[in-house]
Amino acid sequence: MPNKEFLETYPLHRKFDFSFPQLLTEVIFPPIHMYCEVENAEHTFNKIFDIDEVQRQGTGAVTAGQVIKVTYQCSSCHKFFRHFLIEFDKSGNWIRKMGQFPPWDITINKELEKALEGNSKIYRNGLTCESQGYGIGAFAYYRRVVEEIIDNLLIQITDLIEPAQKNKYEQALEQVKKTRITEEKIDLVKDMLPAILRPNNHNPLKLLHEFLSEGLHGKSDEECLAIAAELRKIIEFLVSQVSITKSKGLEFSEGMQRLLDKKVSRTLPGQANPE
Repeated sequence: MPNKEFLETYPLHRKFDFSFPQLLTEVIFPPIHMYCEVENAEHTFNKIFDIDEVQRQGTGAVTAGQVIKVTYQCSSCHKFFRHFLIEFDKSGNWIRKMGQFPPWDITINKELEKALEGNSKIYRNGLTCESQGYGIGAFAYYRRVVEEIIDNLLIQITDLIEPAQKNKYEQALEQVKKTRITEEKIDLVKDMLPAILRPNNHNPLKLLHEFLSEGLHGKSDEECLAIAAELRKIIEFLVSQVSITKSKGLEFSEGMQRLLDKKVSRTLPGQANPE
């Protein structure tokens, strides 16, 4: 059956490898988890039948080459619906979304927008291109975002570096200032990334370096879509995680200071602190 990720996150026209059954009635669509505009919250959506699909079921239509509308209903309010127009490959190898309503979301949450440091418009342009299947354009915009934020991002990461690596990292940052090439900047520090920025030991800076170094010469929009999507995920993770981690560290430090201040204020003049 189609992966829920395909319905929830894939933009239009991006192919999803899927060996589907011969008959359309045998295709099973999983529950999905998406935003409900009625309840203003994330909820589970379940596929429902519509008139067109009921008519198709009566014909026993083969799946290959079909373009069908699939409707999902919010399981909480039963009032909000999501609609997908899905094409099945004639050769039986892939499916893709040809239409979607409500359309693919290109809004940016406030935390990410703040972390992007004024580059949210460029980032949103990338989202727009990706939502319409323009992979080359999406990659170009996301790359531009990386070029604009990389220097400050690498400086912010300094506070998260383990003490044993900090001096080496700061020396590498001095070398970073001497080059204007983004790939070279990343290459200088990618192997010193702190554990908190390497989930499951995956190094986002190393992946970022590989994607940017690979280039897009000769690649189609379809090929670039997959690369652009991964590039977007890396950008979102790095800028958000750095921002969140530093914010939590600041909250902790301020909280500890408030506790110390209260402790001092409770100590009367001339009275020894019992601790």
